[in-house]
Amino acid sequence: MRMGTGQRAEAELAQFRALTDTALTTLDVDDLLTELLTRVREILDADTAAVLLLEEGSGHLVATAARGIEEEVREGVRVPMGSGFAGRIAATRGPILLDRVDPTTVTNPILWEKGIKVMLGVPLLSATKLLGVIHVGRLENRPFGESDVELLQVVADRVALATQTRTLAIERAGARLLERSLLPEKLPSCPGLELAARYVPAEGKAIGGDWYDLFTLPSGQLWIVVGDVAGRGMQASITMGRIRSALRAYSLLDLSPDEVLRLVDRKVEHFEIGTIATVACAVTDPPYDVMTIASAGHLPPVVVAPGRPADLVAIRPDPPIGSGWERRRSAVSLPIAPGTVMAFYTDGLIERREEPIDASLDRLRAAISPAHPDDVTASLMHQLVGTTTTNDDIALVAFRRSPASPGRAPAAVEPASTDH
Repeated sequence: MRMGTGQRAEAELAQFRALTDTALTTLDVDDLLTELLTRVREILDADTAAVLLLEEGSGHLVATAARGIEEEVREGVRVPMGSGFAGRIAATRGPILLDRVDPTTVTNPILWEKGIKVMLGVPLLSATKLLGVIHVGRLENRPFGESDVELLQVVADRVALATQTRTLAIERAGARLLERSLLPEKLPSCPGLELAARYVPAEGKAIGGDWYDLFTLPSGQLWIVVGDVAGRGMQASITMGRIRSALRAYSLLDLSPDEVLRLVDRKVEHFEIGTIATVACAVTDPPYDVMTIASAGHLPPVVVAPGRPADLVAIRPDPPIGSGWERRRSAVSLPIAPGTVMAFYTDGLIERREEPIDASLDRLRAAISPAHPDDVTASLMHQLVGTTTTNDDIALVAFRRSPASPGRAPAAVEPASTDH
């Protein structure tokens, strides 16, 4: 028995849903959309189908995938919100039926030059967020009806879900690769210092902007940087990379860490408007017996020397990068006796929901010891994280001035204020 039009469409939709489920695990966004549009043409008996996704920064719809009118993608068609057929659909967030396709009804010449006679388009929405537009067309003068509108909207909902899910997965993977590519491939070799570092991403969460950096300058000066860009996803990772690169560049000017942070802040204020980042920046010269530290809103490093209790470095946390701070930034210098260990970290290491920050920092002080940095990082991660599911990335750097290093006698380190 032959199926009617409605039954056939329902069967096609069932296959379409199955396709979106399986394709999500294997295809990138462009290939996924192309595959979905092939099925959309079959479901709606259309000759052309296209998806234009919203480019949020510019407010334009960009032709991303097409079947039957591949020229839209090849020519990089861009449609302003509110302009043309697709632009009106996006602006009104409602369907539009066209019974005539010519320069009076559409602004994209490809559509009428192709010979399309009738068109139907609906918005791609995720909850209240506009993702783009999907439209179909026929070369015959056979108008779409209200039942086609309902059918395309069902398809559009599935396309929007599949597109957003796959885009987020790819963005997460891309951000992870970007973030890891910006971490040092290996730690610098500094005679008289022992170094260790760890980076652990949050479990099952979007990528953040945590990072650490260790590098030496031609003079032998060692820089240790740990920071955290506010936000999640690819943009946070990209911004983190820009801040990291700027800081490295300014360090070559032979400036103090507080002055380098001032210049980084100035660059961010001008080129990365809206960015907020905390950064702890430390510098030491051979024989590494004195360290100068500046903080832009970051948690204070923790330090412990043999025979002494662990303390937080008493440094004033100036406002974060990007906060509009115009006054001079501060720094503190402290002697580093042989055997002294210091650790820099991001808040994912210590902060726990519903725990006061003072209690978190007390746990940190209790967990650190003047051991080899490899053992220090392992112990901190075990005692402070362990089986806890972390909601944030963790960057951790530890160093120890070799116990045999000659230098000054130990000096007391004042505890830092935890009011930040």
